[in-house]
Amino acid sequence: MNLIECTEQQHAVAILEIFNEAILNSTALYDYKPRALESMWPWFAAKRNGNFPVIGLEDTDGKLLGFASYGTFRAWPAYKYSVEHSIYIHPEHRGQGLGKILLNAIIGEAKRREVHTLIGGIDATNQASIALHTKAGFVEAGIIRQAAYKFDNWLDLAFYQLILATPAHPLAE
Repeated sequence: MNLIECTEQQHAVAILEIFNEAILNSTALYDYKPRALESMWPWFAAKRNGNFPVIGLEDTDGKLLGFASYGTFRAWPAYKYSVEHSIYIHPEHRGQGLGKILLNAIIGEAKRREVHTLIGGIDATNQASIALHTKAGFVEAGIIRQAAYKFDNWLDLAFYQLILATPAHPLAE
């Protein structure tokens, strides 16, 4: 397996496939309808414009097994050192430790880019993701009860955060 930087040209279709499977079959994404391929261009543009990574994990044949990224947590300037991350694994490759590899990679990238706080919004019933995050040092920062409605159920959104020692010299501007 290889960690790579995902690009629109090479990975948009594979990322979209992973997103849409999660939308249709899980509470990992609080969305109802599959996304169109055209939605990937603004998604990648937002990552580029924010200098946010999109890290993929490919097998030896170049198939995307999963990816991790982060983006703006809140759009006000004082939040510039906080990001919200996400990790998605292709359904055929879950439970193989790939989430841990991608989480470690995104933490490393956050440190390199001088992020201070990584935040994960996780469906409160997603015990696998909660365990993955707590093993990596994330702590529960709160739960928003009945934050979303999907599959005829109210969903609780749990926030987990990891505080990093970066940046060495934060600026208020």
